[in-house]
Amino acid sequence: MRIIYMGTPDFAVPALDALMKAGHDIVAVYSQPPRPAGRGKALRPSPVHLRAQELGIEVRTPLSLKDADVQAAFAALEADVAVVAAYGLILPRAILDAPRQGCMNIHASLLPRWRGAAPIQRAILAGDNLTGVTIMDMEAGLDTGPMRAKHVTPIEDKTAGSLTAELAQAGADLMVEVLDDIALHPPMPQPEDGVTYAAKVDKAEARIDFSRDAHAVERQIRAFNPFPGAFFEYRGERFRVLAAHVEHHGGAPGALLDSTLLIGCGHDAIRPTLIQRAGKGAMSVGELLRGYEMPAGSRVDG
Repeated sequence: MRIIYMGTPDFAVPALDALMKAGHDIVAVYSQPPRPAGRGKALRPSPVHLRAQELGIEVRTPLSLKDADVQAAFAALEADVAVVAAYGLILPRAILDAPRQGCMNIHASLLPRWRGAAPIQRAILAGDNLTGVTIMDMEAGLDTGPMRAKHVTPIEDKTAGSLTAELAQAGADLMVEVLDDIALHPPMPQPEDGVTYAAKVDKAEARIDFSRDAHAVERQIRAFNPFPGAFFEYRGERFRVLAAHVEHHGGAPGALLDSTLLIGCGHDAIRPTLIQRAGKGAMSVGELLRGYEMPAGSRVDG
């Protein structure tokens, strides 16, 4: 099939590779424009942009898809379908209607649950047992289009980072399966019941609130690993918590209950196991405490 591929972050790279491997003709890749990154703030192309260049595919990076010339250039590609994965721009009606089979999206949730920008993080935060990916036809509404296929996976103790990688590959494989025989995957309307919305993650959400139940804190740590990183402050320094587990132990929220960083919560306690000081690499709590004292009875600030 003649495919326009539209994606930006790491999540969208496996599907591009899978479509190429399956023998489809990727006539162009659309991605977000290069952004300033690193200490020098040099412009850096997106992961999808870089991968498309490696594959020798034309890359287009419009700031918007609302311009008539941009829409005309898109239509002129005469694609059979546009495949979209975490692209990051709103697709106007002229874009949605241009490909013969329309636009299909790889969405990282079991629709209609967690429509929106941050479905993986929201599923972990909510304590969902299951999540997955949905292949859907795109329409003007926010992730409201009819569904063609789903893949289900347990969340268990996965972080947002590990779950993103897993779902990216699952979505890639599922999209190839759908395109191999579209007739076997007819669009089915989303149910009206069970709709929830996954708001974009605000960095302010990463500050740990130890007045909450320890299980909620542990989910927060996994949901924000690797970004933006759940954190607390101690003696004016920020510490990102990358992994932790719950212990059944009472104590005041934010209080250090022993000398090995057991922290009281609103119910039970949380024990960080992997931590990162500002400007330093990740380390075990044991490594941290060999050179940094955090005595029992002191407090951390969430």
